[in-house]
Amino acid sequence: MVSIKANDLRLAYHVREKLTLRPRATRVSKHTGGTITGAGRHRFVTALDGVSFELEAGDRLGLVGANGAGKTTLLKVLYGIYEPTAGNLEIRGKVDALFNISIGFRQEATGRRNIMLRGLINGWTEDQIAGRTEEIIEFSELGDFIDMPFRSYSQGMAARLAFAIATTMEPEILLMDEWIGAGDAAFQVKAKQRMNELAEKAGIIVLASHSEELLKKTCNKRLELERGRVKSFG
Repeated sequence: MVSIKANDLRLAYHVREKLTLRPRATRVSKHTGGTITGAGRHRFVTALDGVSFELEAGDRLGLVGANGAGKTTLLKVLYGIYEPTAGNLEIRGKVDALFNISIGFRQEATGRRNIMLRGLINGWTEDQIAGRTEEIIEFSELGDFIDMPFRSYSQGMAARLAFAIATTMEPEILLMDEWIGAGDAAFQVKAKQRMNELAEKAGIIVLASHSEELLKKTCNKRLELERGRVKSFG
């Protein structure tokens, strides 16, 4: 059964400073950024502090909070890019992520070639990729541009291709950052429908966004972070 269980997750990292620099007095907003402790060469930032939640099949979690609240950091912990320094994380299911439109794409390669490259990065076989290529192209609506270099794509075109690739292979858990709003209105309707279909097929979606409208239409749960801590979950 697909699930995510996070218990008291904490992520702290050391801030390295040059010896020639002296920190200035700064004002830290109570709403943004992690907690800074220590001084001089012994300063640490706690980006996540005691984050706990559980998700099961069919859940679509919206991550909210001001810039620097820890949303993207949490997504990267869930994807395995960062290892938590404390707490427990148990994930059951195949995970894919869309943090940055250009991740996994070669600028000089065509869209069609990038489908193959991104698929290989995700662990698909060549036969799996070949069997889904036309479906990816059709969903992306890129037409003849699929055989043009990726560098020639607009942000919206790149977003459509990235989303089409990631969702066509039906990951059991999909992690997404704000960028999904880069697509045009018609594509966003298709994207929301596909996300709903993924969730209905016993999947989990975790979406970080500042768009209340997108979250209300897409998600059934909400986790609000403030300076790396859970402000609310429900």
